[in-house]
Parts: sequence; C-alpha cells; structure tokens
Amino acid sequence: MEAKLLMTGVAVACAVSMIGAAAWAQNYRAGSIEVEHPWALATTGYDLTNSAAYMRIGDHGTQPDQLVSAASPVARKVALHVFTVENGVYGMYPVSAIQIAPGSALTVLEPGGAHVMLEGLKQPLKAGESFPLTLSFKRAGTLHVEVQVEGAGAAVAQVDR
Repeated sequence: MEAKLLMTGVAVACAVSMIGAAAWAQNYRAGSIEVEHPWALATTGYDLTNSAAYMRIGDHGTQPDQLVSAASPVARKVALHVFTVENGVYGMYPVSAIQIAPGSALTVLEPGGAHVMLEGLKQPLKAGESFPLTLSFKRAGTLHVEVQVEGAGAAVAQVDR
C-alpha cells in the first residue's frame, strides 16, 4: 500500500511539474518574429557561472531575419553560440548572428545546437524562477522576453515540445 501511495505521489508531482512548465510557456512577438517558450536550465554544483537560454523562433514574414545579439542583467556576458561536431570532435563557438528563415520554418535554439550563452552569471539560476532577456534582430528590432528557469531533465522534455 505504501509503495502504491508513493508512486501516486510521484505521478502527481510529475503532473504538477508538467502543468507548471506549460503555464510558463509564453510567446513574444516583434514584427514578423515570434519567440516561443524561452527557457534555461538551472545551474548546478558543477557549473554555477554559466548557462544558456533556449527557445523556438519563427519568422512569419517573407524576408529572412537574423538574431544578432542578446543581453541580460543576470550575466556579465551574453553571446550567440552554435554547437558543432566535426570529425567526432564536439565544439561550441560564438557566432555574430543566427539566421532565421521566413515562412513556417522554426529556428530552434536547443541544447546541442544554437543557443544564447550566459557567461559569468551574477547569481545561480534556480528552477521555478525567471529572468529578462533582450533579443535583437536585424529586421524585427528588439524583443524583450522572460526566460523560465527549469530543473534537471528539462533539456529532454523541451526537444519534444
């Protein structure tokens, strides 16, 4: 009986967690650009100084756009990064822009891909909290978003959204 109650409690906790994440999901718009559900992983004991922000970006217009920069008061430096694999070697490096294709295509900033790197965090990122992030696009201009901080396991869940 105790095991059944424990499993029920775990199931309820997971459901509440998923509902909470869905409640946080927000979309933001500037011109033809729409940003869906910006999120970041909570910092952990092994890396309290860096994190990354992820999101989906859609361009509902007919002209391509570019994400050219980002800024946030939670980090000393914010940069656009891409993650690559060449000859079996994984690497991450900064880029000057991330291309956003027009039409129905989504550009996904996700773990293991393009992302907004947050370097020199001024305080740890805690699950359940949020922070402001300003995105600058070449055509659409500036867009202010609120980034939800999610706990362990969020990276896997986000890719399936």
